[in-house]
Amino acid sequence: MACIMDGNGRWATRQGLPRSAGHAAGVAAVLGCVDAALDLGLRWLTLFVFSTENWSRPSPEVEAIMRLNAEAIRRYGESLLRQGTRVRYMGMDDDRIPPELLRKIKDIERVTAANTRLTVTLAFNHGGRSELVDAVRRIVRAQVPPDDITEQLLGEFTQYPDMPDVDLLIRTSGEHRISNFMLWRMAYAELMFVDTLWPNFTGEHLVEAVRHYQQRCRRYGAVSDLLGEQQDHGKSQRDAQEERVEPVQQTTEAG
Repeated sequence: MACIMDGNGRWATRQGLPRSAGHAAGVAAVLGCVDAALDLGLRWLTLFVFSTENWSRPSPEVEAIMRLNAEAIRRYGESLLRQGTRVRYMGMDDDRIPPELLRKIKDIERVTAANTRLTVTLAFNHGGRSELVDAVRRIVRAQVPPDDITEQLLGEFTQYPDMPDVDLLIRTSGEHRISNFMLWRMAYAELMFVDTLWPNFTGEHLVEAVRHYQQRCRRYGAVSDLLGEQQDHGKSQRDAQEERVEPVQQTTEAG
């Protein structure tokens, strides 16, 4: 599952606050989503924190986002470790990222590396196209013969080859686009666009999104010869899955 956390700035503006306050409020939504993902038994959760295009925002806002990320690691890193959550960052490698933040990122990745309950990947200075360019560069450096290049091989040269394709993408704030996010892994993702601004997005919203996802029939381009049987089978699968989704306590999205 992946989330494009959009609407922080608009949330702050509506409150008469600076945009940085919206990003700060969005941290609580992140924590709520992590808790809900753990309760649901999800294994992978990817959050779009900061894109390669976000550097074009006003420098005070960018600096605030950098500080908030460092502070979030300091305040919540130990809790994530105890919960069995592995934290990874996707993207990065940019001289504009403050050295202190880079150190904290490396530290949280190192101390949580052995956790297996949930992998939370924070897409930070990430762009879907740049990820593909980086993968192609690695292939060229490895001198792979052109005829040996396959979809599987290209995937092995991405930053995290073990990361599965996205099954469900949620974007908040009413926008209807994927904004250059995880393009390689988004080929058959189910897309869900909600009007809720990210700071108002709760664990309960995440649970409801999973319920809707479970009601969708994913055919991956195939067609069943016995469509009725397929629909019945899909319904029985969804019913069984819905029984496993437990309500989570409501807790209290960067754009």
